[in-house]
Amino acid sequence: MSFVHSSPVGLPGLAAMAIGFVIFLLSLMVARRGAVKDAGQQRKSRRSLVGIVVQGCGIGFAGFGPINVGLDPLSPFAIGQAVLITLLMAMVIGLFVTSARALGQNWSLVARTRSDHSLVTTGPFAHVRHPIYVALFLFMIAMAVAFGHPLHLLASVPLYIIGTWLRIAEEERLLRDMFGEVYDRYAARVRRFVPGIF
Repeated sequence: MSFVHSSPVGLPGLAAMAIGFVIFLLSLMVARRGAVKDAGQQRKSRRSLVGIVVQGCGIGFAGFGPINVGLDPLSPFAIGQAVLITLLMAMVIGLFVTSARALGQNWSLVARTRSDHSLVTTGPFAHVRHPIYVALFLFMIAMAVAFGHPLHLLASVPLYIIGTWLRIAEEERLLRDMFGEVYDRYAARVRRFVPGIF
């Protein structure tokens, strides 16, 4: 089994991925603009950078390799791929945008808290504690399907999970340090990734 093998894909799926990616990138840029850079910063975790790199490797590997555009664009399988990718990317964008909006000035790429930091428990955070990581996981799946690399998920998913755990360990530590019992009660009530499961 070769991790550079590419299953055939169709142009509709690639187009859905490209459009979804552009919209996701624009929403990321808007979220970055709305975040407070360093004003009133209290604590910042450099260790979460390691998690970001490992997560990025997992996501990158899901899309790594040649793309075999071998499906008839009007075939049921090519249309099915496009529908699946469109649904996944719609969930990615919806989760990311609503999460970034709920976080507001608390949003940051690297785990940190500020002196005026608030514990966000609204929007997607009312249902899961880490909705942005769920969105990135769905993005990785969409990319593997769009590029015809489903076998890459055998390595990408474990890398992504390791990177995510590194990041949430830092984030949750900072939030527990700042909010104490309030965060503990929230964590006991709301699951990390899937409501009622994880």
